[in-house]
Amino acid sequence: MQSHWFSVGSIVSWARPGVGAVATQSIAEPAYGPRLLDRLAAGEEPQAALDALLAADEAAKYRQVAVIGARGTPAVHTGEGCIAFAGHEAGTDFSAQANMMARDGEGWPMRARRLPEADGPLARRLLAALRGAEEAGGDVRGRQSAAVVVVPASGEPWQRTVELRVEDHADPLDELERLLTLHDAYTLATEGDDLTGEGRLDEAGERYRRAAELAPGNHELLFWAGVSAFRAGDRETGLERVRRAIELQPGWRELLGRVGPDIAPGADVLIAELDK
Repeated sequence: MQSHWFSVGSIVSWARPGVGAVATQSIAEPAYGPRLLDRLAAGEEPQAALDALLAADEAAKYRQVAVIGARGTPAVHTGEGCIAFAGHEAGTDFSAQANMMARDGEGWPMRARRLPEADGPLARRLLAALRGAEEAGGDVRGRQSAAVVVVPASGEPWQRTVELRVEDHADPLDELERLLTLHDAYTLATEGDDLTGEGRLDEAGERYRRAAELAPGNHELLFWAGVSAFRAGDRETGLERVRRAIELQPGWRELLGRVGPDIAPGADVLIAELDK
């Protein structure tokens, strides 16, 4: 989602692994999120769940709500009181909706078309859909915040594949894309941590290297890429990376002396080389 409203991601987006996803917008009532997900989890179809909540909502004509379940056809409501231009387009496994658009009948169809056309992970495809809506005119008020949330097909209610928010920014979609790239880098670094714990050091080093390449200005990822390279035998590259990280953030030198061999095997040798 993108909007000219502060922290849109804390209001509009709701999702639960194995259950579904909800977008509640246009004079948004956040309660639609957890209440619809609870109904889906209890076995209701999306349309029946949405109809029940709308019937009990005196402000339903001002609401715009979409709900997609793990089962059943997506259900969408754009009330007649939503501020023009407003509308939605839904299909077998998607829904795109918008209100207060700069131009009539373009934003939500553009978002809908971009979803199947885009490549890559779901979060990237959702971002492409948002860019399509922006190209069609976007929010008549301008831009301020954006967010994306993706949950796994199954898992605990708290689990997220991606959950990123841009609360207040002059170009929230560009900032959201930057955060997605950083998210991908840290996902690789986390895989490296897990592999290190399993003793699979060569594979871990490859993950750290790729992470640092995705976010070259990030001194944390640079530091761990250096530690893993040094441990793997490429001492020159490892030392160069760690030195650069310490130049950017001197605290890494202090941390290096605190970590044990289970976290950073060979750290003592690396420290000795740094001190020469």
